[in-house]
Amino acid sequence: MLDLFNPLVTVSLCPLLGVFLLGILPTTSISLCRLIALCNSCLTFILSLLLWLCYNENSVTMQFCVSYNWVHSLNLHYTMGIDGISLFFIILTTFLILLCILVSWESIKIYVKEYLISFLILEFFFDSSISVLDLFLFYLYFESVLMPMFLIIGIWGSRSRKVRAAYQFFLYTLIGSLLMLVSLVAIYFITGTTNILVLNSFEFTETQQVYFWLAFFASFAVKIPMVPFHIWLPEAHAEAPTAGSVILAGILLKLGGYGFLRFSLPFFPIASIYFSPLIFLLSIMAALYASLTTLRQIDLKKIIAYSSVAHMSFVTIGIFSFNHQGIEGSILLMLSHGLVSSALFLSVGVLYDRHKTRLIKYYSGLTQVMPIYMCYLLFFSFANIGFPGTSSFVGELLVILGSFQLNILMTLCICISIILSAAYSIWLLNRIGFGTLRVDYFNNFQDISRREFWIFNPLIFIILWMGISPNFFSWYNAFTRKYFIRTIFKNIKFLCIIDDC
Repeated sequence: MLDLFNPLVTVSLCPLLGVFLLGILPTTSISLCRLIALCNSCLTFILSLLLWLCYNENSVTMQFCVSYNWVHSLNLHYTMGIDGISLFFIILTTFLILLCILVSWESIKIYVKEYLISFLILEFFFDSSISVLDLFLFYLYFESVLMPMFLIIGIWGSRSRKVRAAYQFFLYTLIGSLLMLVSLVAIYFITGTTNILVLNSFEFTETQQVYFWLAFFASFAVKIPMVPFHIWLPEAHAEAPTAGSVILAGILLKLGGYGFLRFSLPFFPIASIYFSPLIFLLSIMAALYASLTTLRQIDLKKIIAYSSVAHMSFVTIGIFSFNHQGIEGSILLMLSHGLVSSALFLSVGVLYDRHKTRLIKYYSGLTQVMPIYMCYLLFFSFANIGFPGTSSFVGELLVILGSFQLNILMTLCICISIILSAAYSIWLLNRIGFGTLRVDYFNNFQDISRREFWIFNPLIFIILWMGISPNFFSWYNAFTRKYFIRTIFKNIKFLCIIDDC
């Protein structure tokens, strides 16, 4: 059986303990349910930090590995383990789930117990999908995330179109992953295993790589999402509750980038290089189109949703730049985006909780009545731009350096999207923060509460920490820097494009 004393297993199973405790409580004990969910999420976050402290940065192998003979006749093993990439995605997940519990403390009034259970189940699926070392199990957890997310949007969404948005989200992401399931079965019959570490050393033929890469791309491109597979994202964000938007932007989008890093590049290096121009074209289109579309939005959530599409295009460019700067920048940018976009959605949630609308035309002159809130929004908006000293600056700079080594014109195009991001961020601040206070619409204003204060401050601290000292979050170990890159490009004729390996 699984080693329950393994730190990784403990972190992964801890949310299920909270689910069990909430399950035996009566539905009417709302305060106790909230308290148990908060304590469980705090415990899981602390355990993930202990996982970081126990992590050996000098190791050249996967750490905290554990394996259980699941189906012996089919050679299927429940295998878990993490490297420097998985480690920080687990910490990001546990941290954001904790914030989601806090931000929903008063805003969720119906089915509170079921709502909290959904988030703890989400946490279990996210942590497991990032830490499993079996392709089949990854697919199970990868798709299982859709079920609680579907319920969160469809039941606790904020507007009348929430059910439609939930179905749109579910069907788009599920159908996109069906080709991956077919490829997974084909890979199993070709290699006889679904163990990721074994598949890293298996060489597929060029034809197999092309077909498998396209199938995996269909799944991961919808999750990121890349243009034109992004249709579900703005609608899902607009209808989801604040905590649901935090999960969508902060964690769910990262599964697509993680999939490209963990599977597409190491398993199919020839196809990855062959299709890299397609990735660059779609990424540039996404960066420019999403940035321009953001300028025309009137819903606060849709502004942040479209800006997420633009920022994630930087991630795909960095991943397929095939150099240290680009890949490392993409990972840092994913971590930064998980924090910054979550902070922006939380900021929008503060306004929605008070005034029950997200339309920009109703807000103006908030610096006069909510000065502390506007200071927080100013900081997060500048972090979203990539202001020096914030976390996004480091990731975007590395991605630009990586893309510059490949194509100067592509670098210029993504730099234009940075200018556009500054335009829509500053314009948003100007419209809602300055001007005449519109007392015709609202006459009761309240600055941030103590609970919101303790939600925003850790985000500011981590964003500044990543911006000032990014080495703490920079792949973190020799295994990821050397072995991972060589695994991606194990075919000898492609090693010439890698610098300083």
